This record gives sequence, C-alpha cells and structure tokens, in this order.
Amino acid sequence: MTVTDVIRLVLFPALMAFAASSDLLTMTISNRLSLALAGGFFALTLITGMGLHAFGMHLAAATVVLVAAFIFFSQGWIGGGDAKLAAATALWFGFDYLLDYLIYASLFGGALTLAIIQFRKLPLPAVLARQGWILRLHETDGGVPYGIALAAAALAVYPKTGWMPAYGL
Repeated sequence: MTVTDVIRLVLFPALMAFAASSDLLTMTISNRLSLALAGGFFALTLITGMGLHAFGMHLAAATVVLVAAFIFFSQGWIGGGDAKLAAATALWFGFDYLLDYLIYASLFGGALTLAIIQFRKLPLPAVLARQGWILRLHETDGGVPYGIALAAAALAVYPKTGWMPAYGL
C-alpha cells in the first residue's frame, strides 16, 4: 500500500470517525482535526498532481462553506468546530460532491436532532446519569453534537468521489 493509498483509504475516514466521537463525548471538534484534514488534502493534491483549476475549485468550495458556516455560527445555530469541519470536508469534495454532502448533512443532522430531543424527554437510568458526556447530551438547553451528522454525511459521500479508488470492484 502506497502513501497515497493510506491517505485516501485511512486518513479521511479515520479523521471523520474521530470528529464524530469527539463531538459526541466532549461537544468539541479540535482545530487540529480540521487542520489535519486540510493537510491531508494538500498532501494528496501534491502526490496526485491535481491541476491548478481543480485545486482552485476545491479551495473555492471550502471558502463558500466556511463563510456560510460562520454566518450560522454567529447566529448560534452551529458550533465553531462544526463550521471548520464542514469547510475542511468541502475542501476534499469540491463543488462536484458538495451538494450531496450538504443534503446528507442536513438529513442526518435533522434525524440526530430529533433523536436527541426525544432522548432528553426520557429519564436517565442511574448508571447513565454518572457519565458526564451523557449528562451533557441530556441537558435540555444543551447543544447538538452536529459533528456526528457532518462526519456521517462525509463518510456517505466519500466513496463516490475520485479520492476513493474502487479496489477489486
């Protein structure tokens, strides 16, 4: 397996899984994670020889998402980590897969929000009430770990992209 294969097959999915679990457990997504996604993208573009026009379009897609996401952040609709994660993901997808990603993120985010609203209506069993991260999720005025939806959407779209080679298919 080459370095290119490791970046394509392992880095992006692993970072998305980490983003989802981090947001679930701590309600934060590290800046380092978004930087690692961006760094992986830049490394892959160098290794694969992505053209300047395509590279610029990927950067433009990430910029559009970053601006829109920070407007959402300024309104208190999403967290800053979610905004940066969405932009870093858009960097990988460019405009070609951006709409798919945003639709999936909206659908998964809506389902996640509804599930958490229902969860917050239920009394917590004593064994769960001792877990800090579950207590945070259960707080009626708490946020929604939207990074889970963003990561799930990214993992749903990623296999369709040119980054994911079809080995043996």
